[in-house]
This record gives sequence, C-alpha cells and structure tokens, in this order.
Amino acid sequence: MRRVHEMPFGATVLADGKVIFRLWAPTARTVELCLGNQAAEESVLTMDRLADGWFQCETPPALAGHGTLYRYRIDGGLCVPDPASRANPLDAHGPSQVIDAGAFVWKDDDWHGRPWHEAVIYELHLGAFTAEGGYTAAIQRLDYLAELGVTAVELMPVADFPGARNWGYDGVLQFAPDHSYGTPDELKALVQAAHARGLMVLLDVVYNHFGPDGNYLHTYAPQFFTERHHTPWGAAINFDGRDSRTVRDFYIHNALYWLDEYHLDGLRLDAVHAIADDSRPDILEELAAAVHDGPGRSRQAHLILENDANAVRYLRQGQFTAQWNDDIHHALHLLLTGECDGYYADYADQPARHLARCLAEGFAFQGESSGFREGRPRGEPSGHLPPGAFVNFIQTHDQVGNRAYGERITMIALQRPLQVVLSVLLLAPSPPMLFMGEEFAAATPFLFFCDFHGELAEAIAEGRRMEFARFRAFANPAARAHIPDPNAPATFERSKLDWGCLDEPQHKFWLDHYRSMLTLRREQIAPRLPGICAGGEFELAGASGLIVRWGLRDGARMTLLANLGESPVEGFEHFSGIALPSLFGREIQTIYLSQSDLPDFFSAGRMPPWCAAWFIEEKRA
Repeated sequence: MRRVHEMPFGATVLADGKVIFRLWAPTARTVELCLGNQAAEESVLTMDRLADGWFQCETPPALAGHGTLYRYRIDGGLCVPDPASRANPLDAHGPSQVIDAGAFVWKDDDWHGRPWHEAVIYELHLGAFTAEGGYTAAIQRLDYLAELGVTAVELMPVADFPGARNWGYDGVLQFAPDHSYGTPDELKALVQAAHARGLMVLLDVVYNHFGPDGNYLHTYAPQFFTERHHTPWGAAINFDGRDSRTVRDFYIHNALYWLDEYHLDGLRLDAVHAIADDSRPDILEELAAAVHDGPGRSRQAHLILENDANAVRYLRQGQFTAQWNDDIHHALHLLLTGECDGYYADYADQPARHLARCLAEGFAFQGESSGFREGRPRGEPSGHLPPGAFVNFIQTHDQVGNRAYGERITMIALQRPLQVVLSVLLLAPSPPMLFMGEEFAAATPFLFFCDFHGELAEAIAEGRRMEFARFRAFANPAARAHIPDPNAPATFERSKLDWGCLDEPQHKFWLDHYRSMLTLRREQIAPRLPGICAGGEFELAGASGLIVRWGLRDGARMTLLANLGESPVEGFEHFSGIALPSLFGREIQTIYLSQSDLPDFFSAGRMPPWCAAWFIEEKRA
C-alpha cells in the first residue's frame, strides 16, 4: 500500500511525474522557485500568482522529482525553505527536498491500531534513546519494548529544528522529520516495524509556537501570527483573526499528514493552554473533528493533550482521548522526595489527598486556587470522566529534563518507597507512561539540550540558569553557574541512554520490577478496564493512608489500599478481613501485595509504612 496525504501546501509529486509547488505568501510581490542546492542552482522559475496570496508552479519530470532540492526566492531577495517541506536534509535554513511519498510501499495493511484501554506508553527522544541516535537505531530496541510490556511508543517532536540536537520543541518546519535522525522513509520504516510488534506509535507535535531560529514566515506571511494574543514565546499563532483560515488548514493538514502519510496511531499536542483561539469551533475542536472524520473512521486514532490549565471540555466532549496529568506526578514526587519548591508547593499541604483525588477523579486541582499561580483558580471538575482520560507518570522529559542536573527519580528517591509508588502508578486504571530508561533506573541524566549559536545561545544558557533562581539550592549565582550549558555538545552526549548497564544487578532489579508490574497490568487489570465506570471514590486514613475504589459495570470494584508514608497508619478496623474470602458480601481477588504479610496487618486494622495492595472485589451472586 502507498500512503500520500493530499494538501494544498508544499511540493507534491503527481501521478504523471510532474511536481506541483505551492506557497502561501500573501505579502510577497513575486516568488521564484529555485531548483538545486544553494551552491549550484539548476533552474529558477517564476511562480504564478493566484488569488488570496497563493503562488504555484508546475514542473515536468525532467526538471524536478523525488530528491530534488528547492527553495523559494521572495521578491528577488531572500531564499527560504518550504514551510510545508516534507524533508530538509541540509537543516532548517537549507533547501527543501521533493519527496514522493507514494514511493514507500507499506506492508502493514492489516494494522488498525490498539484500543486505548491497552495503552502503556513509553516516551523517548530519538537522538538520546540509543548511542547512534535516529529512526533506524530505534528499531533495534522495539523487541525490548514489547517484552517490557509497552504498547505505545511516544516520540518527542521530530519536526525539523535548527542544528544537530534539540528536544524538538523548537521545530520550525512542521512537516519535515528532522534529518539528524534519518530520512522520511526511515521514520516510516520505524513505524512499520513497531506495528509488526503490536506497538502503537504516537508523535508529539507543537502547535503553539515556532522555534526562535529558522522560521521565515514573518517575512512573507506575517498573517500567520497575531498581536491580539501573546504566548511565552511572543506573538501567538493566528487561529482566530483575519486570514486565519489558511493558518488553521496548515495545522489541520499537519495532523492528518502524520496520521495518514506516516500511519501514526496518534498525536500528543504540546501545551495547548498556550494556544489562543476565541472562535467556535476553535482550532482544537476542528482538528479533532477532521481526525475523527478522516483516519479515525477506519482505525484507532488517539489524540492526547498537554494542558496545564486542567481544562476538561475537550475530554468531556469526547474529541480527545486523554490528557497528561501533571497533578499526579507532582503529588507522587513530593511524597517520594519531600521537595516542595516551585510548583510542588501547591501539593505540600496534603500530598496523599492530592494523589488519591487524582487516582479517583483525574485532577487534584479542579477549580481550587493555586498558590504557585498567585492564587488564581486552576482546573475544572473532572470526576465525571473515566480513568482512561488521564495519562499518569512519575517521569517525563519535562519532569526529568527541567531539573537543573536532569536527575531521574531513582537518583533522589529511596528504593522501597519508589517500588510501592510504581505499583500504584502501573496498576491504576489510567494509562501509565514511562520515560525512556526509567524502567532500568538509567544512571544517565536527561538534560536540557539544544544547538543554537551566538547571542541566542548565550541568552538561552543564561535564561536556563535564571529559571532556577527561585529554588533555594540555586539562589546563589555561583550555584547556578554550574548548571550545564544546553548548547554544549557534551550536555547532549551525557543524556544518551547507556544500554550496556542492563546486566548490572541494580539495573536488572528495576527492569524485572517494571516487567512484573506490567505483566500484572496486562493480565489482571487491562481486561477489566473496558467495563470501568467514570469517577472513583477515595478515603484517607491519617496523613499518608488512602483507599481508592473504582466501580466496574458488572458490579465488581477495583480497590487500592496504600500507605505512602514512613509511619504506620492505624484505624483500619472497618477494613478488617480484607484478605478473608468475603468482604461486605463480595468475593475478593488479590491482584498485588507489596509484602506478603499485609493481610495480617489489615486484619489488625493497621497499615505498615510504604505498602500497597490491589484487589478486585467481585459481586457475590
């Protein structure tokens, strides 16, 4: 099968071998198509000016085809890459490349995705996941991920960025997979290889801003941006003003392009709280509708949000599958480490309650005021949503990489508490997400890295250090000076996973623990999730004890009992007999005990420090 997404942008190879080039440049007087690389242009063609700011040129097969390099010359001066380039092999400032998407022959016709209740997500950075980096090298680790118990691989953004290394959130060419990782065909081969192993592939996309270097749209299409709204990165993308129709189409086609042409199973939309759009339907609603009416009609196509505002309307309306849940990370992290600087301060009063509410209802903040946000209310009620609407995690690229030294949780938390926390996270009804290497307690950090130069590089390095000024450990400028320079090549190299450590006892221990938890999830938890009811119930016992229950449609209940603290919890008398054959007229199926003698403790109405137990309470006939 050949997969090509048709769109009004970029360079398209037609069935007869001709190539049609299209560019939206509403403020340009003339646009020329320059074929060949910058050093040796082969042909320069004047593009036809069409209505509404469009320019177009069609070339015969003898002049351009698959692999041809090209640029656009604006008003006889600046040469720019195609903003809808399918490939930019000489980096973001270089020429674009014609790609015949139909030349790749797919062999996964029978792949229709996987249902969301089976999701166990593994987030990875293609450059740091392997020593070699890139699409092809990642294929060599897919068997390992499948054996681990992962069902979905989530790629950090691949949209072309300037330089040789970047987290991906500074992308400027949204349709071009970055060539530092390989070619478009190699990315397609990675997706196809994942499907052959039963793995979904999700892609992180950034629709809230462009990176600070390599974006030429301001030059010939300033209508792409608006001063009516502002973001942390400057003027917002114009989704609701004059000329916004073309801008909206650009992003809707981008989503469809990744799902269609690369046969991806879903997208994770970065920081949608920074997308400003007062129109109805807004860009997120329109994009979701296009996905559901397109690829979503014939296969599973999952859309996931990151939304710091804890807004739920996109989830409530069923347009998006799920949303990242930072709240549960913050509560778990505070329980494990005691850190209460920065945004952790919002969870310091009752971390166990925040956690229990996340497990049962989704978000911890559902309209309450946030001290970190100067008392502003945060969030909306979420208890009516099913657990599958929330992606839970203890580590992500943000939560590791935005630490000054990129420390992973195993570097700052004790083994026993972390084991218990992981049993809560990995067996809970919400889909869990792992960050690459966490499953074997990678000793390598994951640092913030990029590849900018000159004043921009200096500004980013200084800005990075100033971000930590509010933290006590970095109040002193001398302490901040030791924070690694994001632009240094060594910062990136230090962030690469060391796979050679897997045979070492401490890393093997953690890998075995993750595998056993995910096996339990696959065999005991996942089969019950299609029948789980929206909204759970939770109770607290003391400062660190919690009981959470989720109803199942067959009348059974999934139950978690946990103590996430250093002191025993007393007063569980009303749970006496939890390990006996029946409880409140129900049969008990024990799923997991963090220690074998827990039933004795429960029968005595006590919970020892750092423990967890999972049960299915079957309804007695």
